[in-house]
Amino acid sequence: MGMTPRSVALGIALIATFAAWAVLFLPGLSAPNSPSNIVRPYTPLEREGRVLYIKSGCIGCHTQYVRPTDWDYSDLRVSQRGDYIYDRPHLLGSERTGPDLSQEGGQHSDDWNLAHFEDPRFVRPASIMPRFSFFTRQQMQAIIAYVQCLGFKMADERMARQIHWHRRLLAAYRHGEDYNATYLAKLVPRQWMTMPNPYAATQGSVQRGKFVYQQMCIFCHGPVGDGNGPAARYLNPKPMNFTLLKRHRWSGGMIYYQVMNGITGSAMPYFKEDLESAKIWDVANYVAVNFIGRNVDSGNDLNGIPASREGAIPGTKPLVPGAGTKAPVPGPARKVYPQRPSSSPQPASTPAAPGGRSQRH
Repeated sequence: MGMTPRSVALGIALIATFAAWAVLFLPGLSAPNSPSNIVRPYTPLEREGRVLYIKSGCIGCHTQYVRPTDWDYSDLRVSQRGDYIYDRPHLLGSERTGPDLSQEGGQHSDDWNLAHFEDPRFVRPASIMPRFSFFTRQQMQAIIAYVQCLGFKMADERMARQIHWHRRLLAAYRHGEDYNATYLAKLVPRQWMTMPNPYAATQGSVQRGKFVYQQMCIFCHGPVGDGNGPAARYLNPKPMNFTLLKRHRWSGGMIYYQVMNGITGSAMPYFKEDLESAKIWDVANYVAVNFIGRNVDSGNDLNGIPASREGAIPGTKPLVPGAGTKAPVPGPARKVYPQRPSSSPQPASTPAAPGGRSQRH
């Protein structure tokens, strides 16, 4: 009996059905279904926040899945099947209008998240995320608890670090802003405290720093750098008052270090993944010239070959007298013998809070 079109169509349908079952359903039925090494069950408050996360449509802009090809996220951990064993429904997402949140827990303090949900522009002036200031107090606590648990045991470890340092920073802040400024400076490693800003405070550098400050810093630290930006009322301790540094020890390296790494336990986030090195030095120049204005150390330690991009426009001068260095005049050539390399310096110890032990950086 010959093949008819009907029998051919039936055969194709059977093959397609079997192939789809083998590719789509068989792996799910045969793969092991066990928790990963970081996952844990949600607490009741976190589960309440997860429901609110779904109702608010957050999955439309945020994923919760780090792929091996995500070079900017995979430094923390690539997601695994067992990470989602307690999730119903799954919230993997497919759109990253905002950042991936699978390891968001503990990256920021609770009060940073509070300001973020009240108005995302408070902490990210260029953000397009809508405001959620209509949340009740209970809803706000729930959504923050959920976001802070993302990453599970890894997030728990980061949150423990946030809570530990939050208590110490609060204790220092309650002694007064001047005491707090001194305490924060003591937490900066010695090599950074003694490092001047290597780039002169030229008009171009200060203008670039102003742009970065307005994009990243102004809503917390305020337009005059006194720590009274619109977000300050949600933050405890309050943002740094840069004008206090007129009577305190500081350096361009100190500002760079705190912008790069943030201040764990406070609402000051790290910017090492958002800003290139040149932009951090520029914003340090902007803060120094506009809010401190005394003993500006910019451009006073360039002992090597200057970068080809650096230098003022011909006929202009740095904004700060004395900033910048003269190029060394070449001397007669002579034979240079290699020197024995010195031993690597040990990490500097920075004083801890009164009564506490020192911390290694």
